[in-house]
Amino acid sequence: MNRVVGAVRTAWWWTGSLMGDHDYSRYVEHLRRNHPDAEVPTEREYWKARYADADANPGARCC
Repeated sequence: MNRVVGAVRTAWWWTGSLMGDHDYSRYVEHLRRNHPDAEVPTEREYWKARYADADANPGARCC
């Protein structure tokens, strides 16, 4: 049973990583480590800026 629970948690974490669920927390860690004087945006501000940047610079997206 423990193996099944562990596998489900791993799959859930991996899916979250793939979808970007951990991006904000990694960004905050980066800011605090490398730019301690920088203001940390709220999660809402972070995603708003990220989506605006993706729309402004579509890169290799298909759509």
